[in-house]
Amino acid sequence: MNNGSTKTNLAMPQISRFFGIIIAMYFNDHNPPHFHAKYGDDEALISIKDFSILEGQIPSRALGMVIEWAALHKDELMANWKKAIENESLDKIEPLK
Repeated sequence: MNNGSTKTNLAMPQISRFFGIIIAMYFNDHNPPHFHAKYGDDEALISIKDFSILEGQIPSRALGMVIEWAALHKDELMANWKKAIENESLDKIEPLK
């Protein structure tokens, strides 16, 4: 059980999954606001502001789907970022269909 300590919760909740791509956020992660996109052995940190890759890489086809999904859910991503910073439970976001 979480005692409320922000230092002990290092989990990375999965907030969406589609076409083999996993979207997640860390609690208490660093700025700028971003999310993690994992596809196979690849992972990229994607900016919520402009969907640019901040770090890492994923195949271009997967990246295109991630950007399409993120553009549809930008407000929800920012809301989850704010919750993650406060170590609050994150909301699931509808997958790309």
